[in-house]
Order: sequence, then structure tokens, then C-alpha cells
Amino acid sequence: MNIEKVKKRVLSVILDLVISVYFIGCIAYLANEWAGLSVDLLYVVIVGVLVAVVQNITGYSIGCWGYGFSAEGKKPWMHTFWGWFLVVLIITTFVVGWIIVQVNPYKFFMKFQNAGTIVNGIFSPNLGILSECLAALAETIYLALLATVFAIPFAFVLSFFAARNLMPHTLLGNTVYLIIRTIATIFRSIEAVVWAIIFSVWVGIGPYAGMLALMVHSIAALTKLYSEQIENIDHGTVEAIQATGATTLQTWVYAVVPQIVSPFLAFTIYRWDINVRMATIVGFVGGGGIGLLLLQQQQMLRWHNVGIIIWLIAAVVWTMDIISAKVREKLQNS
Repeated sequence: MNIEKVKKRVLSVILDLVISVYFIGCIAYLANEWAGLSVDLLYVVIVGVLVAVVQNITGYSIGCWGYGFSAEGKKPWMHTFWGWFLVVLIITTFVVGWIIVQVNPYKFFMKFQNAGTIVNGIFSPNLGILSECLAALAETIYLALLATVFAIPFAFVLSFFAARNLMPHTLLGNTVYLIIRTIATIFRSIEAVVWAIIFSVWVGIGPYAGMLALMVHSIAALTKLYSEQIENIDHGTVEAIQATGATTLQTWVYAVVPQIVSPFLAFTIYRWDINVRMATIVGFVGGGGIGLLLLQQQQMLRWHNVGIIIWLIAAVVWTMDIISAKVREKLQNS
């Protein structure tokens, strides 16, 4: 019990440190933007740490509230220091974001004429390049399909080792689980566009590079989705199979697989739907398909050609969305 309490105290301190350093950093950024006052990063960290320590010791902090050490008890948030501090933090974050993103409603509403040529091209598409667009579109669909198909076996196998309930709580089991989860998280956090840039240099510009990029990203994403579904299975069936003396592999085959087939199919179809949409963006960096054609037409300022490409992309995405939603609904209800 004492170990659990110490763990919660440490986590509360870490949370307060992160929040305080972030808040002081935001204040320093606003001071520099509005008053020209430059504050060294080291001072930001030092002040943030001091504020976090004081707040945590006194019990008036978000970390203390989150982990049950608050000196203010269970009062409504509007009657607590941490509640109002959270409100100020949210407002500060919004203001900093507004400045960094350079939000300018005036440009949006008053400079619409700059987009006139694009809008004109969208609403008067050039049907003369329809055959070329359809060929590129077919390339995009098959690119996404193969990326999904090639990702399935890798993700399927890895998901069993990334499921916490299937891995033994031993040094080896914990190590394998942590490594696979970490790799999947890292690979998933790197967008498919970045992977497309890497593979465009590796294997050359074209649909093969786009397929490899989507495949790598799909493996990581499906491993996460599959493993989370495995973690939600009925453990009663697993225990019943294990009671018969079944091996780990037999337990997975006869107790786990039958429970995950339908959800896995639903996730896979959903992933193909995502890959079709992502394939367009991947094409912008050399991944082939209709995205590459769109980039080429845009660079030549042929907005009427861009218009027909946009309509075709919208039609395919809409069709894929409807079909995948129907299939997933059918699988989940079966």
C-alpha cells in the first residue's frame, strides 16, 4: 500500500512538473511576443520546477487533485485553486496556439478572390483527361489494397505479442511486450507521408514507394488495434482451454482467434478505407497514384484538370466510406 502511495506521489509530482514548466513557457512566449522580453529556457525550467514543487507540497495542484493528495478535498472545481489554474492554462494554451498558427479571420473572409481560379476549376472540371485520371485512380486503389493485404499477416502475428493479457508476466514476456509496443508506437507516430519520402529515395518514385509507406504505417496501426481487441476478449474461454493442458499456441488458436475474427476483419476494412485516402497524400511526395497526378496538374496551374481529379477522389472516398461502414456493421453484428 505504501509503495502504491509513493508511486502516486511520484506521478503527481511529474504531472505538476510538466504542467508548470509548460505554463511558465507559455507565459515567457507571450511576454516575448507582446513585450519583447526574451527569457532564457533554463530560467523557464527552473521557475517551472519551483512552482511545481511548491504546489505539490502544499497540495494545491492539478497533480495532487488527480492522484488524491489535494488539500482542497472534493470541492467543486470552481471553488478550488487547481480548477481555476486549469481554466487559465486552457485559455493560455488557446492564446498561444492562436499566435503560433497565425489565425487571421480577415484573410479568410476578405481575400476569397485569391481562390477564384481554384473554385472555378473545381466547378468546371476538364473531362478531357478523364481516362488518365481513372488510370491513376485505379493505381491508388490497388496501391492501398496491396498495402493493407501485405500488412495483415505481420500485424496479426505481432498483435499477439503486443497484447498484455497473453504475454506472461516474466522478464522475457514483459521485454517482448514492451519492445513490440514501443516499435509499433514509433512507426505509427511517423506519418505515411514521411515513410513515402524515405521509400521514394530507397526504391524510387512511384506507386511501389507509396505502397511500402502505407504498409509500414498500416502494420503499426493494425498491431495496436488488433492487440487492443485481444485484450478485450473473454478470459473465461482462455482459462477453460488452458485447464485442458493446451499449449500457448493451442490456446491462441482455439480460445483467442475465434473471438477476434470478426473485429479483425472490421478493423482491416476500416484500415483499407484509411489507406485509400492516405494514398492521395502519399502521392504528393512521390508515392504514385492520383496524388502524384494532382500535384503535377496543380504545379502547372491547370485548375480545370485539378477539378476533375478532386471530384474523382471525393467520389471514391465517399464510395469506400459507405461500403466499409456497411461491411463493418455487418461483421460486428454477426
